[in-house]
Amino acid sequence: MPLNSTVSHIPLHTRSITIQCYRREDGLYDIEGRLTDVKTRDIPLATGIRKAGDNIHEMLLRITVDNKLNIINAEASSDAVPYTGHCGNITPAYKQLIGMSLRPGFSAKVRNIFGCIEGCAHITKLIGSLATTAYQTMAGEGLRPENQRPFQLDGCHALRIDGPAVQEFYPKWYDPKREGAGSE
Repeated sequence: MPLNSTVSHIPLHTRSITIQCYRREDGLYDIEGRLTDVKTRDIPLATGIRKAGDNIHEMLLRITVDNKLNIINAEASSDAVPYTGHCGNITPAYKQLIGMSLRPGFSAKVRNIFGCIEGCAHITKLIGSLATTAYQTMAGEGLRPENQRPFQLDGCHALRIDGPAVQEFYPKWYDPKREGAGSE
């Protein structure tokens, strides 16, 4: 259902995030993200005028994971930036993702490593999106062992382990008495 629009409005800015996942012939998975920012009018930047329709930001990040969601490789690129010669200098830092696992605690580790001046806000924003997309990819690949709790439980309000959706669709994992269920 589309959002209601009660007032006429003019587009000014578009941020797009696109993520694609690939199964590689070596059995690993590439999750690739691209973030772009585009204005609908020419805008002055400290480095000069950026023309309408030209990317202000175009950041790319690829993580390669195994079927246990361990990061085997990581590569970042800044193809359009507002501060040419400066913004892209941080991209090699994203190799620090190698060896990490997309398991509980991952987001906190990312914040600690790439927070504030230690990373690019836009590339770091992509990391969380790549991680959740990796989970979606693995779910579609059927790689979860039968007796392992589905990763999505307690990940949102609809799938709290003490809620009716889990009771209906995942009765094995339903726990109406668990204190703090759904608060993770």
